[in-house]
Order: sequence, then C-alpha cells, then structure tokens
Amino acid sequence: MDEDIKFIVDTTKESMDSAVKHLEKQLVNIRAGKASPAMLGSVMVDYYGSQTPLSQVANVNTPDGRTISVQPWEKSMLQEIERGIMFANLGFNPMNNGEMVIINVPPLTEERRTNLAKQAKAEAEDAKIGVRNARKDAMNEIKKTDVSEDLQSNAEIDVQQLTDTYVKKIDSILDVKEKEIMTI
Repeated sequence: MDEDIKFIVDTTKESMDSAVKHLEKQLVNIRAGKASPAMLGSVMVDYYGSQTPLSQVANVNTPDGRTISVQPWEKSMLQEIERGIMFANLGFNPMNNGEMVIINVPPLTEERRTNLAKQAKAEAEDAKIGVRNARKDAMNEIKKTDVSEDLQSNAEIDVQQLTDTYVKKIDSILDVKEKEIMTI
C-alpha cells in the first residue's frame, strides 16, 4: 500500500479511537445509581485563587454504594469544596460535618433513568458523528492522492470497514451503559 494511503488510514483510525475514548470519558460522568468518585470528576474548586480539580485538594471515597465522602487535605477548604460541588450542578446536596463533606447519592427515579439513558444516547451519537467525520475527511484525502484507482478503492474499503467497526464499538459501549443506567 502506498505510504500516503497508509498514513491517511492510520490517521483516520487514531481520530476514530479518540472519538471512542471521548465517549467513554463522557459516559463515566453519567451516573448509574451507584456512588462513584468519578461523579465528582468535573468539580473544580477555588484553591487560593485558581480553579483546581477537586481530586487535587481532597481525597474522594465511596464508603458505600450511596455515599461519597470528600476529605480535604486542608480543613480551610471545606467551604470551597461544598461551593464547588454545588456550582458543578450535579444534583447533589453536600453536607459538611466539620471534618469532611458527605454526599448522599439519592436513588434514581424512573424518569431520571430515562433522561440519563437519553443523555448517553446523545453522547454516543456525537461519537458516531466524530467517526463519520473522520471517514469523510479520509475519503477526501484518498481522492486527492496520486495513486491508482485500485489502491484508492481498496483504501476507501479499508476506511469504511474501520468506520463500521468503530460504530459497532460505540453501540456496544452504549448498550452496556444503558443496561447499567436502567438496572435498579
């Protein structure tokens, strides 16, 4: 296979990989009933004037399936941590006991589960759009190359097979997440 074509196919694969990785990262933030430290992954805290990820100013644990505990490394950070959790708009009500911030994760209602499943579907659709855009870019690049029509045709087939593989991968990731969300 021509070097240019190989480069286009490899670049396309990397682009599709990153779309799947992004989807996986986004789905971690969609909670499925059970408490997890990852639920607070997007929380930023004002640490002496700069926005800092919560994980860099406190220890985040889940003592049980319904509770998240946030133990700050400096007690003076308790209020800022509470404020950061509220500001992140995750639907949690943090409680400060003077030592740590405790969050009770409420069980999901059927309506909330349905909304989370829709959110997961939307994220999966975004990932598929990313994969299809990578395919489109690759197809355009292949047409610009100065190689035989057979090589171009084979490269287009390879890119389409990559696309199909990644779309199936996205669908299976979504299926797993939907089951997780809908399981009570």
